[in-house]
Amino acid sequence: MKVIICGAGQVGYHIASYLASEQNDVTVIDQSPDLIARVNETLDVQAFVGNASQPDVLENAGALTTTKVLTTYEDPADAVVTGIRQVLDKAAVAPGDVALVLHGTTLATNALIERRGAVTALLTTAGHRDVVEMAFENRFEQYDIDIDRPAPLVPRPLRLPVPERLDAAGAVLEPVDLEAVRRLLPRLEAAAVTSVVVGFLHAYANPAHERAVGALLEAELPGVAVTLSSDVCPEIREYERLSTACANGYVKPLMGRYLRSLERQLRTLGLACPVLLMTSGGGLTTLETATRFPIRLVESGPAGGAILAARIAAEGGYERVLSFDMGGTTAKICLIDDAAPLLSRSFEVDRVYRFKKGSGLPVRIPVIEMVEIGAGGGSVASVDRLQRITVGPESAGSEPGPACYGRGGVRPTVTDADVMLGRIVPAHFAGGSLHLDIIAAERALVTSVGEPQGLPVQFAAYGVSEVVDENMAAAARAHAVEWGSEVASRTLVAYGGAAPLHAGQLANKLKIDRVVVPGDAGVGSAVGFLLAPVSYEVVRSRYMRLSELDADGANTVMADMYAEAEAVVAAAAPVGPREETRRAYMRYVGQGYEIAIPVPVEVLTPAHREVLRCSFETEYQRLYGRLIPGLDVEILSWTLILSAGAPRVIGAAAVQQGRNVEAPRRASLFDPETGADQAAGLFLRSALVPGDRFAGPALVVEDQTTTVVPRGFQAHVDGRGYLVMERRRDIHGS
Repeated sequence: MKVIICGAGQVGYHIASYLASEQNDVTVIDQSPDLIARVNETLDVQAFVGNASQPDVLENAGALTTTKVLTTYEDPADAVVTGIRQVLDKAAVAPGDVALVLHGTTLATNALIERRGAVTALLTTAGHRDVVEMAFENRFEQYDIDIDRPAPLVPRPLRLPVPERLDAAGAVLEPVDLEAVRRLLPRLEAAAVTSVVVGFLHAYANPAHERAVGALLEAELPGVAVTLSSDVCPEIREYERLSTACANGYVKPLMGRYLRSLERQLRTLGLACPVLLMTSGGGLTTLETATRFPIRLVESGPAGGAILAARIAAEGGYERVLSFDMGGTTAKICLIDDAAPLLSRSFEVDRVYRFKKGSGLPVRIPVIEMVEIGAGGGSVASVDRLQRITVGPESAGSEPGPACYGRGGVRPTVTDADVMLGRIVPAHFAGGSLHLDIIAAERALVTSVGEPQGLPVQFAAYGVSEVVDENMAAAARAHAVEWGSEVASRTLVAYGGAAPLHAGQLANKLKIDRVVVPGDAGVGSAVGFLLAPVSYEVVRSRYMRLSELDADGANTVMADMYAEAEAVVAAAAPVGPREETRRAYMRYVGQGYEIAIPVPVEVLTPAHREVLRCSFETEYQRLYGRLIPGLDVEILSWTLILSAGAPRVIGAAAVQQGRNVEAPRRASLFDPETGADQAAGLFLRSALVPGDRFAGPALVVEDQTTTVVPRGFQAHVDGRGYLVMERRRDIHGS
């Protein structure tokens, strides 16, 4: 494929890198000699300085074009297609010329949290219908006598027992009674069930019973979604497996309708190209796989942002990063060490107790580990019975949205507070496409916060901002402690529509000295999609003692896993090299938790027993500071990740000489210390070039977000075009 990238910019450079790595014929045109020198030095592509406005260049050129649109709740696919239409119009590109569509969504997450999924039934082994109710049989909050936890997604009347039984090795103890299943069908129809989950005891070892029941249900109940736990989560531990399968079944009809609508509308628009979905684990997969396993999309949107932050860490040489993604409804925080985000095999949805591990619904899927709280630009502020300002988790969404949107909203939000504090310049908000109603924002803040607290409107707005910033800081601290880490020495990478507005103040609270705001930060997660590889992860539980390593059995499991992963990856990337990663989840005999150990990507032999033991002891020593001599090691599960490869990482070009620049315009920011407005510089991000430097307080505005540079920070544009804020030592003396 021949690609011309015109007016490339820094993000265009990364796209060029990726396309070149995929053996495409790439030409880069830009007016910046520094950028072109960097392209010529590092990429095997044509590159030259040119005028991006020349008609002969634009005829076949592509450029980075972004937009943001409001969510459409009746059919979320409508907003996606509206955004695509806008991008195509801006870029003057015909739908038939689009080669690939990448998509991420939080629709599944929101459905689980808001409990607006399908009417779901669970068919499970007789005598075990209450597994999802008993959970871990523990107390995550020891001293709360009114302890509560999320209710199961499937109520007890729809958890139906089926006579059957397998042992732990998958041998049949009692054949499945298909006639008993048929007798349950009238109950499912009477309850208007639209999704059925089949989860039998030990089905991870032998899926035959589940598949027989699944085939019967699909034949007898056409139009009803069927989920098998042995397909969604073929792992040991019944509660987590059933919880994951129930979550998949709960969102499957909703996600199926959405993805089918999206595909249909894209085809109607004229886009005949492949459509790939971002998964929670940071890979890309097909529409078909996403429709079968929508639970894998639970954190798909935030995963794209974490990939972007990891790439920024690799390019900038930042060893320890805290990624900060703040949108309209939630804020997501992720720890990134050595340019790799934390990965996990488990995730909790809908935690009842903020930050309390164990208080949510467990989901066992490959996921980028992050903490998510209800703190976004649309989070609603109020005063509670104890006369405290509270913010979120309720959100005004896009309908009616913040009061300042002028769409009927009357309750104050974080965005309204930012407007009253001067952080958002109305003339530049959303590229000037949305007129802000300042009077409505002021009225909402005075009514709901100012009058109950006896505060002037700007102090009320500052109170809202302080509460949401402290909530995010507390979430970051708790997340770091949970993983045995800290945040103060990290670089904060901020993206999302609201994050650059609050990143400076969050850095102050966390004692972080450097903040990086990438280009097109308002759509940072979408930019991250461009950097994600096509990949798929498969897991299998196959128990064995390390002292009795069954190398042939392990090789058989790995071969089956590779075939399953290759079928998914090949559907999205039929040709090209493959990268394979294998892990074994190991523990000392008798322990309750495993650790992930790398497995050589080759045919295993009995000689690998010592290789695996050495790797296990090294990792165990690192985590726990000691070993347990004389105790055997056991393997519970195996995972395999197959990837079609990712774009190369290339370091940022050094800026030879920086220069101090004066703000072309001025803005006013509220200063809580004086109770009055303070003068601040106002910069257009599009006018800044690598090497430009200026001191806070200042605002840097772009179409989809605004970066607030607080007093005490010096900002500069680095060689990638990223805005970097660093604490001024001469002010704080540290």
